Amino acid sequence: MSARIGRLRGLCLRHSSWFVVQQHDQPALEQRQFRLAVKDNIATVSPNSEEETPLTTTCGSNFLANYRSPFEATIVTQLRSRGALLVGKTNLDEFGMGSHSVHTAFGPVAQEGEHEQQAVKHSAGGSSGGSAVAVATGEADLALGTDTGGSVRLPAAYTGVVGFKPSYGMLSRYGVVPYANSLDTVGLLAKEVRPIAELILGGADKVTRGLWAEHDPLDPTSLSHGARRRCASQRDCYTGPLPKDPYPLKNLKFGLPLEYNITELSPSIRHSWSAAAAKLQSLGARLVPVSLPSTRHALSAYYVIAPAEASSNLAKYDGIRYGTRFTPPTESDAAVSKGPEGQEEEEEGILYARARTAGFGDEVKRRILLGAYTLSSAAMDNYFLKAQKVRRLVRRDFNRVFALPNPLLDKPERFELSELPETVGLEDKWGPTEVDFLLCPTAPTTAPRLDEVLSEEEKDPVSAYMNDVFTVPASLAGLPAISVPMRVEDKEGAGMAGLQLIGQYWDDARLLAVAETVAGVVREEL
Repeated sequence: MSARIGRLRGLCLRHSSWFVVQQHDQPALEQRQFRLAVKDNIATVSPNSEEETPLTTTCGSNFLANYRSPFEATIVTQLRSRGALLVGKTNLDEFGMGSHSVHTAFGPVAQEGEHEQQAVKHSAGGSSGGSAVAVATGEADLALGTDTGGSVRLPAAYTGVVGFKPSYGMLSRYGVVPYANSLDTVGLLAKEVRPIAELILGGADKVTRGLWAEHDPLDPTSLSHGARRRCASQRDCYTGPLPKDPYPLKNLKFGLPLEYNITELSPSIRHSWSAAAAKLQSLGARLVPVSLPSTRHALSAYYVIAPAEASSNLAKYDGIRYGTRFTPPTESDAAVSKGPEGQEEEEEGILYARARTAGFGDEVKRRILLGAYTLSSAAMDNYFLKAQKVRRLVRRDFNRVFALPNPLLDKPERFELSELPETVGLEDKWGPTEVDFLLCPTAPTTAPRLDEVLSEEEKDPVSAYMNDVFTVPASLAGLPAISVPMRVEDKEGAGMAGLQLIGQYWDDARLLAVAETVAGVVREEL
């Protein structure tokens, strides 16, 4: 599994695996302690004591190969105070940009498997693939990831674990290396829903405060104490820890988005999605078709907004202020090319250009160029501003289908019935049925084979963007979403996929409670 291993005071440096840095000698766990893996774009200092060597925070990039943060991310500090023992930093797509965790300086992340008695490697999803595999293999009880457009939920679906993206602004982003500030969200991965719920809502001891209640003044996107209390007062399940008994499904309304039944959806996943919906209905839940018309434009809008923000965030990496300074070439080995006037000029002769050329991988360069173009004066009106309008429409679609109002709005939005597609039925003269949660697949396919992913990346690098089609809308709207494991039968036999639940803003507590029940039902019946 490991191409090269080195030791660093109790740490094992692994390459071409799911850990970038892994704790070598792990102490025995005491009561209320748990093993934590941290995605390597989240700042950490020493593993578990100040005497140990500080950990690097590489973001999977050559540019930050030796970077050691002088401070620790707030979320890591919060989890340490709740009993977390850091077991390592996990591999990822460079700066969080990717869907398969293959765009990394430390080698692709893969999950091992078998097909017809032959060992095969499958994609672990991205960009938090290392965190997902660390949980799936049992090397961590809980893992931190970041979710910009599905980077926690997609790996969770591919590896058969639980991946939770909270409402935007709930968990602190301080210490997280930014990709796209308006979309980045710290997410949690575990084998079950309950460990995540206990951290978000508070433990059963009723002493440890839930993370939902903790404002971080160091993070400008963290909701204030007053806003948190106001939002929670309009929601259920925030008054204490997650109940031991399953949350009752009777009379809950689950929306099935019509626009998510796309041509690219695997028949095996479509079948399991339908079977899960039928089982929930048999337990008293109500399944309702809903329409989210702007969904078909969400993916395009995301891949305008996210690269635009990324190009701005990555501008500081120049080899002087941030990142590794790469040694300029000597006269004897400097590359020579023809300039626009035919004159000879040295390539990479400028320090910035040389550092960014050597430091960034191909996918990061691709998104920087795309983002810089969409922010240019010639393209901003046609691309960036229109993408922001689509984002507003996506958020409006969600507000229309959810029964709970969005607490960030001063007053409920009004919707014209004439704007609805003809396929949407009306509950009464006031409009269509409003739902509690949306139920849909997390990804359109099961985990592809790694060799197929690498081959497709060479032929069509942007083809992988389609994997985010079901996860991006919730990210654009800042809504909580969770992926729970769902068994499927495909041409390679039994496999795992993800069933996604999406809730209204700040309905995280009830979403986690319902997700635990749904996960149990799906695990037992499918």
